[in-house]
Amino acid sequence: MRETSLSPDDLIYPLFVTYGRNIRTAIKSMPGCFQESVDRVVKHAKEIYSLGIPSVILFGIPEHKDKKGSGAYDPQGPVQKAVKAIKNKVPELFVITDVCLCEYTSHGHCGLIEKNDVKNDPTLELLAKEAVSHAKAGADMVAPSDMMDGRVEAIRIALDNRGFTDIPIMSYAAKYASAFYGPFREAAESTPEFGDRRTYQMDPANRREAMKEIELDIEEGADIIMVKPALSYLDVVSDAKDFFNVPVAAYNVSGEYSLVKAAGKLGWIDEKRIMIEILTSIKRAGADLILTYFAKDAAKILNK
Repeated sequence: MRETSLSPDDLIYPLFVTYGRNIRTAIKSMPGCFQESVDRVVKHAKEIYSLGIPSVILFGIPEHKDKKGSGAYDPQGPVQKAVKAIKNKVPELFVITDVCLCEYTSHGHCGLIEKNDVKNDPTLELLAKEAVSHAKAGADMVAPSDMMDGRVEAIRIALDNRGFTDIPIMSYAAKYASAFYGPFREAAESTPEFGDRRTYQMDPANRREAMKEIELDIEEGADIIMVKPALSYLDVVSDAKDFFNVPVAAYNVSGEYSLVKAAGKLGWIDEKRIMIEILTSIKRAGADLILTYFAKDAAKILNK
């Protein structure tokens, strides 16, 4: 009689790919998560697939950063290399790539900067180049997370013009300017050098605006839309499911993960039960897909 079922099929596991070889650096604020070089990521990908998790999303940490984030669209960048290696060794695993400049820019923002201001339109060309480079490497899907206006359309046109008409776009359509991203910024080394991202990410107080943002991205060609974060925005996830006839993804973000891990370590909560309850609530709210650092731990429980 259970109304909502949770399965490893629902989960997407985020991976952080860095340069070098045989690198596996623990992320202190995210227990159980690591920055890994390509060779180690491939081994990790095999483990993930063996647990019945069908998909991963890749975030890159380049060796060098610059103002234009040129490492984002470098054919020899860590994400591009990881995509090729994973698709070679674990071809059945569905590989999604995060499309953004923040991990690659020296200033840590998601777009080009002029006079301490993020310039929307000049950034679109670079995001399109990044998405095309991922598709050339063999990515199964691209996921723009930058929140620049018009980026879905720019990426769709660029992919189509280069023959990648079948590569879908999962858009971070309703991405809020949230304090829950803190641990991720350590993991991706993407803390802004100045200011914050509130000029291009959404106000946490706004609900109806999310529907407008999602509608615009669907009109521009998004195949899947995402709400981020998930847990504090379940109402937005539910609205998105009710309002739009497209698959809905939700990102169970780093801060949500780390809070549970910290409380579990202190013995204040039953970590495993809380984890499953959180993921079930996200699915119950309407998410078809859940991006979560809990994916491996949850799959081990769900597979029993």
